[in-house]
Amino acid sequence: MRWLHKSEKEKPEMKIKELRELSNEELIARRRELRKDAFNLRLQQQTGALEKPSVIRINRREVARIETILTQRSKDTEAKK
Repeated sequence: MRWLHKSEKEKPEMKIKELRELSNEELIARRRELRKDAFNLRLQQQTGALEKPSVIRINRREVARIETILTQRSKDTEAKK
């Protein structure tokens, strides 16, 4: 039985331009969702049910993009004070 992970079939990778258009709350929610997906992907990898190991790397990079945007925004607001 193959477990289809919802990130493999529903959520394509978001581009940096699309991520920058999201609000901080949306980015935080997306990051939380991606981290949950990353956990599930690691479980699938350990059980041998993961068909595309590259999905883990794509997931990890998108989390990094989101964290970069959030960090840049927090530094910009601190600089404006």
